[in-house]
Amino acid sequence: MIYGERVRLRAIERSDIPTFVRWFNDPEVRRYLLMYTPMSHAQEERWFASTLEQKDDFLFGIEVREADTWVHIGNLGLHRVDWRNRCAVFGIVLGEKAYWGLGYGTDATRAMVRYAFDELNLHRVELETYAFNPRARQCYLKAGFRDEGVRREALYRDGAYHDVHSMAILKPDWKEAQASTAETPG
Repeated sequence: MIYGERVRLRAIERSDIPTFVRWFNDPEVRRYLLMYTPMSHAQEERWFASTLEQKDDFLFGIEVREADTWVHIGNLGLHRVDWRNRCAVFGIVLGEKAYWGLGYGTDATRAMVRYAFDELNLHRVELETYAFNPRARQCYLKAGFRDEGVRREALYRDGAYHDVHSMAILKPDWKEAQASTAETPG
């Protein structure tokens, strides 16, 4: 397990597949993802089987504590890890909409960045987010990501073209932010 302040990250399991299918068949959830078509159970089964073979993807479920149990609210991962250049692509989905806007995404993102730098010894974590998703952009900024550029009108969604924002965080920037946080009295 990987722990944040309010979340824990755990390995995804085959038993999670029905939950993934439910999330990815919700147009509101899917709108913020690279995928744009509904997902069948068979497709998700094939995807899950392929992830077991991957050496350059690290996938986790996001759970929050509710009373006496942990609730699975989303997934996140480091994808296409480039071991030579020490970088990876970050992705996250909060499939349970009741948990949107409550800070769980930011906490999970921070925990994953810490894992990327402290455990995997990566140097850079990058991502892309869409102009119509300011909540995600705010989450990434809070977690220490910086803007790197915009691919203008690079995504077609809901009958219109949208800008795609590139963001990244480097290990030295993250270490510096950690040090300044530790020095600031609570």
